[in-house]
Amino acid sequence: MSIKYLLDTNTISEPARPLPNRRLLVLLERHAEEIAIAAPVWHELLFGLQRLPPSAKRMRIEEFLFGAVIDLPILPYDTAAAEWHAAQRARLEAKGRGPAFIDGQIAAVAHANSLIVVTANLAHFEVFEGLQSESWIG
Repeated sequence: MSIKYLLDTNTISEPARPLPNRRLLVLLERHAEEIAIAAPVWHELLFGLQRLPPSAKRMRIEEFLFGAVIDLPILPYDTAAAEWHAAQRARLEAKGRGPAFIDGQIAAVAHANSLIVVTANLAHFEVFEGLQSESWIG
C-alpha cells in the first residue's frame, strides 16, 4: 500500500494517552500501512517529551515515541512544501487569518505529497486551499 494519510501531532499522540479514543485506535490499525508523519510533527513530539521532568510519564512517552512512532515514515518539509506554505501563509495573512506556523508546515508536507491530514483540529487545516483533512476522533 502507499501512504495516504499524514497524522497531526494530536492524532499520533492519542495512543499514548491513558484512555485513548477507541475509534481512532481502530482506524490507526486499519490504515497502518497508509500513514506517515511530517518532520514538524516529530519535532513537536520530541519537544514535548524533552520539556517533561524525569518521571514515569516521560519514560512511558519516550518508549511510545521510540518504540512505535519512530518506525513510521517521517516526511520532510522540503522545497515544494516551503513554496506552497509561503503562498498560503501570505494569502491567509492578507485576510487577517494567520494560522499557527507549524500547522502550515504540516499542511504543506501533506499538500506536497498529496496526502490527507488526519487531525482532531479540523478548523486549523480547513483554511488552506487545496488541502484535504479529516478527523478520526468521533
